[in-house]
Amino acid sequence: MKRSKRKTVKGTVISDRMDKSVVVVTETLARHPLYGKFVRKRKKLYAHDEENQCSVGDVVLLAETRPLSKTKRWRVVKIVKKAEKLE
Repeated sequence: MKRSKRKTVKGTVISDRMDKSVVVVTETLARHPLYGKFVRKRKKLYAHDEENQCSVGDVVLLAETRPLSKTKRWRVVKIVKKAEKLE
């Protein structure tokens, strides 16, 4: 049996305080139905990070998965861009 294609989204890590979990914010542009202006829509997603590799500011690629907890429905596929460290 072939598995269906899973949804993938790109977002920025905003919290990495949990063990094996990160909070990622994704942003999409949507046109306002009446005024036609583009509005930024933000969504907070909870994702599974098995090796605790992600840190705040990283750009990550997420894939949809089965429910892992009450809120976690995504997993980190790869880190697209690491955040620059401030010293």
